[in-house]
Amino acid sequence: MRVRPTLLLGMLLLAANVLAQQLNQPIPFDPQTKVGKLPNGLTYYIRKNAEPKNRAHLMLAVKVGAIQEEDPENGLAHFTEHMAFNGTKNFPKNELVSFLQSNGIKFGDDLNAFTSFEQTVYFLPVPTDSMKVFLRAFDILEDWSHDLTLDETEINKERGVILEELRGGKGASQRMRDEYFPVIMNGSKWGKRNVIGTEEILKNFKPETIRNFYETWYQPQNQAIIAVGDFDVAQVEKIIKEKFGAIPAATNPKPLGEFPIPANSDTKVAIVTDKEQPYTIVQILTRLPELKEKTFADTREKIKRSLFNQMLNNRLQELTQKADPPFQYGFSSTSSFLGNYDSFVSVVVAKNGGIEKGLKAVLDENARVAKFGFTATELERAKQNLLTGTEKRFKEKDKTKSEAFAMEYMNDFINDVPSMGVEKNFEFVKAELPGITLEEVNALPKTLLTKENRAVIVMAPEKDKATLPKEAQLLDWIDNSGQNVTAYVDEVISKPLLAAAPKAGKVTAEKQIPEIGVTELTLSNGLKVVLKPTDFKNDEVVFSSYSFGGTSLYPLADYIDADQSNVIAAQGGVAEFSATQLKKYLTGKVANVSTYVGELTEGMNGSFSPKDAETALQLIYANFVMPRKDPEVIKGYLGNMKDELEQKFATPDPQGVFFDTLSAVMGGYNPRRLPMKPADVDKINVDKAMRIYKERFANASDFTFFFVGNFKVDEFKPLLEKYLGSLPSTGKKETYKDLNIRPLKGKVNKTVYRGIDDKAAAQLVYSGDFVYTPENETNLSAIEEILNIKLIDEIREKESGVYYIYAQASAEKLPKPHYTLSIGYGTNPGRIEELATKTLAILNDMKKNGPSQADLDKYKIETKRQLEVQMKENRFWLGSLSSSYQKSEDPKDVLKEMKLVDQVTVASVKAMAAKVFGGNLIKAVLLPEKKQATSSK
Repeated sequence: MRVRPTLLLGMLLLAANVLAQQLNQPIPFDPQTKVGKLPNGLTYYIRKNAEPKNRAHLMLAVKVGAIQEEDPENGLAHFTEHMAFNGTKNFPKNELVSFLQSNGIKFGDDLNAFTSFEQTVYFLPVPTDSMKVFLRAFDILEDWSHDLTLDETEINKERGVILEELRGGKGASQRMRDEYFPVIMNGSKWGKRNVIGTEEILKNFKPETIRNFYETWYQPQNQAIIAVGDFDVAQVEKIIKEKFGAIPAATNPKPLGEFPIPANSDTKVAIVTDKEQPYTIVQILTRLPELKEKTFADTREKIKRSLFNQMLNNRLQELTQKADPPFQYGFSSTSSFLGNYDSFVSVVVAKNGGIEKGLKAVLDENARVAKFGFTATELERAKQNLLTGTEKRFKEKDKTKSEAFAMEYMNDFINDVPSMGVEKNFEFVKAELPGITLEEVNALPKTLLTKENRAVIVMAPEKDKATLPKEAQLLDWIDNSGQNVTAYVDEVISKPLLAAAPKAGKVTAEKQIPEIGVTELTLSNGLKVVLKPTDFKNDEVVFSSYSFGGTSLYPLADYIDADQSNVIAAQGGVAEFSATQLKKYLTGKVANVSTYVGELTEGMNGSFSPKDAETALQLIYANFVMPRKDPEVIKGYLGNMKDELEQKFATPDPQGVFFDTLSAVMGGYNPRRLPMKPADVDKINVDKAMRIYKERFANASDFTFFFVGNFKVDEFKPLLEKYLGSLPSTGKKETYKDLNIRPLKGKVNKTVYRGIDDKAAAQLVYSGDFVYTPENETNLSAIEEILNIKLIDEIREKESGVYYIYAQASAEKLPKPHYTLSIGYGTNPGRIEELATKTLAILNDMKKNGPSQADLDKYKIETKRQLEVQMKENRFWLGSLSSSYQKSEDPKDVLKEMKLVDQVTVASVKAMAAKVFGGNLIKAVLLPEKKQATSSK
């Protein structure tokens, strides 16, 4: 049948009209989520989700942040967030934190909150297998929503904590931000807020001021309760209605307000320098109208922008794969901004003296896209990658953590972005992606790359101030960029990763460890494989491997070459594929493989989708036997490394100098523990580094591989035989060399004077020999966790002396059993010694008396709750298996961890504390430079 042209045209127009109508439909909310609003205006989101099992992720989201503050309230939105943990109707003072800790919820790791310009959000992950605790959690949410006590004594105590948080944030970044942020915000209220506030207000505001702020803004219409977890939805909805429905609706509620940023037709420029800024960074930011994702058409537009971002940054990444890269780092992207704005941002981290070259390189790529567009092959790869990522989320829809769903619902409430759900999103992307044309994406620069509402920020070292471009010069570079650009040529290799299939080996031995579901294989070349199939994730397999040796086998003269060997080898790609070509080849695949050469071991790590298992194993094979040397790319990598080190040493970062010093002391000043210097880069012998890399991966019989995830052993075996069983082998067994690198013995005091800010930091590090047993390791972990509880309670909450304080403990079996336990904190220089004394007193008390039974019980329940979740995670098992094999321990010991925790007593912790706190002690302190002059008088 012949169709008349007019009829065909009509049919096409009708189809286009139907499609447009469908795209303009509002995005429906995820049908698996119960969304409601109480009569008082409070919104709630509820979803049943059993990942992790017997857990729920609860949140209180408040549409209030720093932008709602009046000038005398600057910082009080954030201060209010802190006070939520310092006294509520049902939990006076610090009882809320203590109650949750006693039920397995860690303060900081689990229980937490954040404040930004437009929101304050509280996180409360809780168990659901205890109805008492679960119900109590809703009492906490209700208290947070409208029943904070805001007691004057507690407010005054918390002033010290937040002032220390303010102090800790001081530095070059903060000082420069204070200068340029008002320029970006073009005189608007946004530029007058910094979330944390000012020292003057934090010290002096009256309690009534914060109470008024809380009462004004913490109203039901500004709040949402979000509950996602392993529970009954109807029951949770009933709880929410009962507890939150009784809260009175606000009378004459204050509007949240709109805070526009005045438009500017001229480009705003801020050139700021700082004594402690090591690198020159240029940022060009263009404010755009917000693309509010309300309809399917909006989502389609977001997809186009995502494709645009991906392709543009792939091109910028390629520029670093040259003998003389134009910058250290370059980036361009559309993204959300503040208020009702999006942005297009280009960022350049320039090489030393290379601000013009680096900036023009990024701007030329922007201009190249605007003038010539992308290519069809680039777009196809971007589509494949986007679809693969979307499909992966779809495959994991029943394995997604509750927190991820909760964050989506928070985004809906705060930013009015509906969550259509994983299934609908995948369905939409899969349907729409093929229809997005190259012409559509290539049209985006017309709206994204504009001069209106543009700001340019230069952040640079103060020493370079005289050589920085003036505003007129900077704008001339920007406005006249891209005049000589030519069209981009997309170079793609159309051939297999491996030119010929390797000759497969065979499985020569197989051993089952049924207690932990592990199969151990030995291949004909001697390589050992440890397999643990799981159903923890639908679309994930993680792996690692090791062989003893590492850089320890090489003399000091070859150390830098050995240390850099895997990084240098990685610059060239594998087989006949450059690093750039390899990235293109892996389009649409989920197969990540990286190599490492450490001090005691070398190996490979990575992850892959089950469908891409063969690709991943091909990559492993190629990294073993076909590393590719690319002199041009390696030259560029080494040049950038030297440039970065030169800038770092020319303007040392105070914290960087401090931790470099600590590392040197902890390593007994062994040259292998000293920071790398620019001159060291010149000593790197690329040929020797490549030779060392090949030596480290020349003998497969010395390697053990671990695979954990969604696979079937019998289906996986042929791939292992083909790609791992075919690896070359010498049959020789190597081990590492003990270089006898140990911390300095005895009591060592080290003070570093760096920085212009009035702030200090300390590290107290105990170390010594260790009798390595599972029981001793568990007791050491108990000390760490109990100390974290105790230090926060005593030094932060009671003394108001710090914002952060932490304890970290580790026991290592190799090369010789030893332990370290470090305590770190930042504070006022005037209190550094006082708090060190108080901290040591806490340690001595533990050594003398052991922990309190209450703190021990908190440790036990927190650790056991954590283990319950970890036992269902692939990466936990990967780490456990790898650790046990390296240490020649029984991999089944992982099943004893709960019992080991139960066996910890006050007496056992006390005994371990006596050993730990009787060892070597390094006390390292960072003080501002001005203190050195004072101390030398």
